[in-house]
Amino acid sequence: MSPKKTKEAFKKVPNHVAIIMDGNGRWAAARGLPRIAGHRAGTENLRRVISACAEFGVQILTLYAFSTENWARPADEVNGLLHILEEVIDREMVELNKEGARLVHIGRLEQLPDSLHKKVDEAIALTKNNTRLTVCLAFNYGGRDEIVCAVRRIIADGVKEDQVNERLVNSYMFTAGMPDPDLIIRTSGEMRISNFLLWQAAYSELYATPVYWPDFDKEELRKAILAYGNRQRRYGRISESTPPPCPES
Repeated sequence: MSPKKTKEAFKKVPNHVAIIMDGNGRWAAARGLPRIAGHRAGTENLRRVISACAEFGVQILTLYAFSTENWARPADEVNGLLHILEEVIDREMVELNKEGARLVHIGRLEQLPDSLHKKVDEAIALTKNNTRLTVCLAFNYGGRDEIVCAVRRIIADGVKEDQVNERLVNSYMFTAGMPDPDLIIRTSGEMRISNFLLWQAAYSELYATPVYWPDFDKEELRKAILAYGNRQRRYGRISESTPPPCPES
């Protein structure tokens, strides 16, 4: 199916899709494999989903890859995840750059190992001028931590109380300049948001699937977008409409 025909098959396509990539460990356990094998399978799925998003007309894809709470996992699993991300950058960035994908990062890069921090910076620089699809990597990210960081920066900048409004707070978030997600997908069947994009998800449509992340393919993404097309987004109003702008005060 050509990209043009694919887009026409949907009632509407979300501009920004965010995915909580869950279920790698359970995917591995179901196959008698170590958890790290599930994480590796999950990263191998990234290119399929990124390509499908580009084909379907999604403009921004945010991937929840590693939370601020994930540091509490066993050290061997954490180290394995960090190593896998380095491998993914080495393996995929040149091809993604050729396909017109732009990489951005949200979270705390300064807490990552120097070698990984450098690779992420290089990948961001390599792809900064691409426009086909923005891939936003949420790595060492937490929604509450993001809000705390925003508040601290507002205080440090000496912003006066009467100047604080939603628009200003939004400009201090890690996602400043990026539209809020239209659709948030969670794989593995869990029904919680897990500290992901707490500020930005105020009016996002939520979609949960029992499919584990390594098995979440183009067809599963298609199902999610079809479901999104049948939702009516009211933004607190009676009928679907353009979301109201952030208040000035």
